[in-house]
Amino acid sequence: MRRPVLACSALALALALAACSPQPGNSTAAAAPSAEEVRNESQRANAWFDAQYEEWMRFSPVMLTFYGSKELNDQLDDASEDGMNKRLAWLEASVAKMEADFNYDHLDDDTKLSWDLWKRQYEDARDGMAFLRNGYPFDQMNGMHSMLPTFLINFHQVEDEQDYEAYLSRLGQVPRFFDQLLDNARASAADGIRPPRFAFEGVIDQSRKVVSGAPFDSGADSALWADLQRKADALAEGGTITAERAAELKQQARTALVEHVKPAYDALIAWSEQEQANALVNPAGVGTTHPNGADYYAYQLKQNTTTAMTADEIHQLGLDEVARLRGEMEAIKDTVGFEGDLQAFFEFINTDPQFKYPNTDAGRQAYIDDATAAIDNIKQVLPQYFGILPKADLVVRRVEPFREQDGAAQHYYPGLADGSRPGIYYAHLSDMDAMPKTEMEVIAYHEGLPGHHMQISIAQELQGIPVFRTRYNSTAYAEGWGLYSEWLAKEMPGTYEDPYSDYGRLMSEMWRAIRLVVDTGMHAKGWTQQQALDYFRENGSIPQAAMESEIQRYLIMPGQATAYKVGMIRIQALRRKAEAELGERFDIKGFHDTILGGGAMPLDLLERRVDQWIERQKAA
Repeated sequence: MRRPVLACSALALALALAACSPQPGNSTAAAAPSAEEVRNESQRANAWFDAQYEEWMRFSPVMLTFYGSKELNDQLDDASEDGMNKRLAWLEASVAKMEADFNYDHLDDDTKLSWDLWKRQYEDARDGMAFLRNGYPFDQMNGMHSMLPTFLINFHQVEDEQDYEAYLSRLGQVPRFFDQLLDNARASAADGIRPPRFAFEGVIDQSRKVVSGAPFDSGADSALWADLQRKADALAEGGTITAERAAELKQQARTALVEHVKPAYDALIAWSEQEQANALVNPAGVGTTHPNGADYYAYQLKQNTTTAMTADEIHQLGLDEVARLRGEMEAIKDTVGFEGDLQAFFEFINTDPQFKYPNTDAGRQAYIDDATAAIDNIKQVLPQYFGILPKADLVVRRVEPFREQDGAAQHYYPGLADGSRPGIYYAHLSDMDAMPKTEMEVIAYHEGLPGHHMQISIAQELQGIPVFRTRYNSTAYAEGWGLYSEWLAKEMPGTYEDPYSDYGRLMSEMWRAIRLVVDTGMHAKGWTQQQALDYFRENGSIPQAAMESEIQRYLIMPGQATAYKVGMIRIQALRRKAEAELGERFDIKGFHDTILGGGAMPLDLLERRVDQWIERQKAA
């Protein structure tokens, strides 16, 4: 599903990549450069990109840690508006220097792509400043109230005493960090921009869970306290520090949690409780609830799909896809011999116990085991479809209790490029009724292999391109690949062998087609939350809790959900184009390596890359 946002709105602004079409600078009508000139200029530019990116990453200690660096691992980001402005000014100066110091026409194709992507990250951040107040620093899906504990527990490495002290330093900065985010939220609220009531309820519930248990109260150890004890004990057991020093560090950690973390969360909870009274119940989307909502939504569609498609065009595409998929589901219904209409078939899938895992710890483990087995099967056949394979392993885990939600979307966290940390496919397993067996396979293929783990790991492990390219994110590309992977898996042996699993594949695609309709419906056409839910129920059979969670997700992340089908359709179209133009010379491994071998990118640049590959194949 989505790739989690590990940072606040400031980071989202800074790291969002994909905006307007590139307009290369420094182009001239001079004679074509020699091969040596192209090679030298490209090498010089690539070295410059790496130096610039290293400087750029210092704006975000959180992201440095996320990518395995220990530099600045005792700090949290500057989430203030002033910090955002400083990052934007730095980007603007960087792009100006690039255009002044390098000749676009003297770069090779891959370095031209790097140029275009570097400039787009600036253009995207620049254009987004007009909508600085429209984002939600805290909501039920995103926000540092839930992401920070996840980040510290899973990504802040503690290998020596200094690393542990850096952890403590970060705990001490939580009040400042949260207060900056609250300042942004207060400024938005002053402009009449708030997330819906359910978002505040989610923030309050999740925040209370973070600061519940020891040492905050007499309950069982909280997640952060358990992690801090475990990491201190591991240092002592490994001989890095003495047992006495470990005890001292744990006492400092307890103090930091009680004196710094708890007050920061209490302030967030108090503000959320106050503001939720002003928030809408059964709201429409941003087009009608934000003062500048129509422009904001158009911007979000452009950024998320990396196309010029309008809300009306996306809405109609969704209606067409829903109609097509209903026809394919009718065929599955007939295949299994179900008597009744499609709505009755939906009800059968939703309610029959054969399609449910037990809502017990054994049922949750069975889900993890089955998802792992499905992924292991894909691992065996990957070399038939891909030349480039990931180094990093993949594991399936349950979402941590403090951020787990009934029916919430499964998601993926990347591993490290050197393979030392595996990628993680996270599943929400608090309500097993929301995790039907029919969709177990398709979600594993989307989040794991050949989906997000394949795409993100390969990108991170790429050699010979600037580092920033290995971490670039484009929602239409990444989620388009995830959805394409669900479809691609059907070509692979040992998948969707049960017709009900193939039904789950169709329903997963239907789910994304419905998104096109309801996302544009709510944010551009004034549909309410309930109207969107009714449309979802009429055309989908996913559990009620999952439907409700999905609609709430679309309301707080306008436009993001439209990227999946738009991206998938574009990748499928590129494959059909390559197959038609190359005929018997079409190589599925070469095509997939072309899609994945340059890292994530906007769809128009992906098409340019595929076109260049097709021409090289023809020439060969």
